[in-house]
Amino acid sequence: MISITVDEEWFEGRDGQTIAGVLIGSGRITWRTAQTGERGVFCGIGVCHDCLVTVNGLPGVRACQRTAGDGDVIESEVRA
Repeated sequence: MISITVDEEWFEGRDGQTIAGVLIGSGRITWRTAQTGERGVFCGIGVCHDCLVTVNGLPGVRACQRTAGDGDVIESEVRA
C-alpha cells in the first residue's frame, strides 16, 4: 500500500496504481478546474490533458499516466 496527499487530503492506494487510479478508487473524480468546469480523467491514455496535476512541485503532470509514489504531494491545477 502507498499513501499520497492531494490538496492536503490523504489517500491510500495500491503500489503500481496511477495517481488518477488512486483518486478514482477513493471516490474523487475531479481535481482540476478549467474554463469549462471541473475536470478529472477523460481519455485515460494521456492524450486529452484533462487530468493535469502538480506532483511534488512539478506542474503539468498527467495523473492518468504517472504512477503514484508513496509520500507524493499532489496539488490540483487551475487552468484558464
